[in-house]
Amino acid sequence: MSSTETVWSDATTEVHRLVVGPIENNVYVVRCRETGRSVLIDAANEPERLVGLVDELGVELVLTTHGHWDHVGAVPEMRAAGVPVGVRVEDAALLAGHDRLIDDGEVFTVGRVRLRAIHTPGHTPGSVCFALEDRPVLFTGDTLFPGGPGNTSFEGGDFATIIASIEDRLFRPFAAATTFWPGHGAPSTLGAESSHLEEWVARGW
Repeated sequence: MSSTETVWSDATTEVHRLVVGPIENNVYVVRCRETGRSVLIDAANEPERLVGLVDELGVELVLTTHGHWDHVGAVPEMRAAGVPVGVRVEDAALLAGHDRLIDDGEVFTVGRVRLRAIHTPGHTPGSVCFALEDRPVLFTGDTLFPGGPGNTSFEGGDFATIIASIEDRLFRPFAAATTFWPGHGAPSTLGAESSHLEEWVARGW
C-alpha cells in the first residue's frame, strides 16, 4: 500500500499526500475523481512507493517543482514505468532525465483536473508552483513555506528574486483563503503568510 493521505477533496478532485525520503519530502497526487487519472507533483524519493501509485491512483504525469536532489530522486524509476516527467528548462540539467519542458502559464489537464504552472524563480532558477484551476489550492514546492520563503543560499538561489516571485506571482493574484501545500511540512494559507512579507524582507531570509 502507498500509505497516502487524502488532504483535500471536492466533488471532482482529490489531493493525496505521502511523505518520503530522509528529509521528509511531500509528494502530492492530484486525482480526477470521475476518470481516476492523476498527476504526481515531485517524484522525490522511495521510488517503489511512487511507482505503485501508477496503478493505485492512476498517475500518468510527473510535474517537478524544481530540480534539487531531494525532489527528483525517483524520476528515473517513474520514467522507466512509462510516466513522463516535466521540468522547467532552467532546472532540466539537474534531473537524470525528463520528457517535456514546462512553460510559464501552461495548463496540464488529466481527466477533469487542470493544473497551471507558475514560474517562481528564487529557490532555483527553474522553480515552479502549480495552481489547481478554479480551486483554492496551490502547490509551492520550496518557494513558499509557513513562515517564509525557501532557502536561497544554494547555487542559483536569489533572495530578492524569490521575494518578488512570492509577492507578484502568489500573494497578489490569488485569494487570501487559498491553501498552499509546500514541498516539506505543513500547509498554510496565503492570507496567513502575506502580512509577514515585510518581516521576511527585513530579516533577509
